[in-house]
Amino acid sequence: MAMLSPLPVRDGVGATRLHVPMSGEWPTVGAYMIERFFHLDPEGLLSRFDRGEIVARDGSPLTRYTPLGVEEFIWYYRDPPVETRLPVEIEVIHQDDDLVVIDKPHFLPTIPGGKFLQNSALIRLRNLLGNDELAPIHRLDRATAGVLMFSARPQTRAPYQLLFETRQVQKVYEAVSARPDDWDASRFPLVYRNHIVKLRNELKVQVDDEREPNAETLIEVIDADARVVHTLLRPHSGKMHQLRVHLAALDLGILNDPFYPELRGERPDDFAHPMQLLARELHFVDPLSGAPRMFSTTRTLQEAPVSGA
Repeated sequence: MAMLSPLPVRDGVGATRLHVPMSGEWPTVGAYMIERFFHLDPEGLLSRFDRGEIVARDGSPLTRYTPLGVEEFIWYYRDPPVETRLPVEIEVIHQDDDLVVIDKPHFLPTIPGGKFLQNSALIRLRNLLGNDELAPIHRLDRATAGVLMFSARPQTRAPYQLLFETRQVQKVYEAVSARPDDWDASRFPLVYRNHIVKLRNELKVQVDDEREPNAETLIEVIDADARVVHTLLRPHSGKMHQLRVHLAALDLGILNDPFYPELRGERPDDFAHPMQLLARELHFVDPLSGAPRMFSTTRTLQEAPVSGA
């Protein structure tokens, strides 16, 4: 059973739980935390005990003198990173008692991570709707825009998560790529398969051609002009960076993709030139009502060819 936090969600963000050793060389819980978080100012950390900001499982505050071995788990709020609000906005396209669906913009991560906390779709949505029980049912890369679905309450979360785990959700994407010199539209539609591996501490995924494919995408051409190719993508699997890897393997690397086919060095976000990948539609049969459901984005890809132009 999940261990519930004794502290409420604050500004859309839950408290952090820390496991503390029940024995060791540290005389107090505070001494252990000073060594564990050696990069922090020791007195500043101890002052958080004095202010009652570090609590036990029952919510009672610990002191800087609480001996080691009294509490195995403690809770506290992390100091939030200093953030400048990203100049992008989420749009709620559906809301009911069980589901919230948004149109996520480029550059906004799905969940907090690294330097992004308030600048995440989850925290923005919790604060916007005043619902701290919201949780993402699936994820989109920070660089990808489009349809993103959240569970509105834990009581009905599992059936929706199971839809994605068992591949019962049909996902449709669009992408725009630079047109290669040897462009041949007759190759499409095609199904591309390979084996994708995500290695720890690596930004890019790896492809292992010696192993059975675990990633599959149906790729169709929507339109093409002298400059770009606009594709429709239907992934059968949901591996990390799958669509980006598959298009790059076909010499159709997505415009403004910082990872594939070549990893670019870290650069500031260029909000005028987002990566040209869009989660266009989600189709599924609702596990609670049995009714078919479809959600679609209102966004478009700025580099897509204009038909008839």
